[in-house]
Amino acid sequence: MSAETLWGIARVVLVALLLVILLIRVFEDRMVFFPEPARDSDQTPAQAGVQVEDVFITTADGVKIHCWWADTPGAQRTILYFHGNAGNLSGRLPTIGWLQQLPANVLAVDYRGYGKSEGQPTEDGVYRDGEAAYNYLVNERKIPPEQIVVLGQSLGTTVAVHVASKKPVAAVVLEAGFPSAKRVVQVAMRLPGVWLIMRSDFNSARKLKDVRAPVLVAHCRQDPVIPFVLGEELYAAANQPNRFIAYPGDCHEPLYQADPRDYAARLRAFLGLGPEPPGH
Repeated sequence: MSAETLWGIARVVLVALLLVILLIRVFEDRMVFFPEPARDSDQTPAQAGVQVEDVFITTADGVKIHCWWADTPGAQRTILYFHGNAGNLSGRLPTIGWLQQLPANVLAVDYRGYGKSEGQPTEDGVYRDGEAAYNYLVNERKIPPEQIVVLGQSLGTTVAVHVASKKPVAAVVLEAGFPSAKRVVQVAMRLPGVWLIMRSDFNSARKLKDVRAPVLVAHCRQDPVIPFVLGEELYAAANQPNRFIAYPGDCHEPLYQADPRDYAARLRAFLGLGPEPPGH
């Protein structure tokens, strides 16, 4: 094979590689986020038997996001809840109701582009959404920071960690989380080299170094989306005091489905809420 032929093949490979890099960079956010806008077919709070109040919050960059506020009588904690990637808040109504039974108030956030929220999701954008929701709790609802618990599921763990690294909170709960986008690509997706050209960082392991509140990490051993080892890595990155809860099975989100009663008891103990309330 001549040098000219080899150079021709090399150019084709180089052009193809550059096209792949360009496509990943251009469409990366669409490959990372799976938002669903609000639909008429979405389950309503009334159908789920969960009482919530619609809240619209404007972020620092002018995007209006939709949240649900669930006010719970006798609550000693307020949970700032960041759900996982796909869908929107309508699919998380059972989780909101379950969290209220701890008991706790809940502010559940739909990121930009999800549900009734404006805009398109990006990594920096969902972080702004999280900060705006926290500021709403403190400034509008007058919730003291020492009563705020940030709880994230899967992708939502990255937003929860970001908020806790920037703002004072009482505690952090991370369900089915991961240390960084790089590790998800390497371990869960098994795409060698792709992480080198990704913009997305989602580096919760690094940000956890700035979190001074107690951290609880919970993960199922056969999680089909985020491998268990990534939950272990996330836990290892947290400062003390931290706690790890592992359940058997293939649960992902919501994690409480693995063992609702046991997990509720563990959460109450972690949050200092005491034994199970009467009637539950």
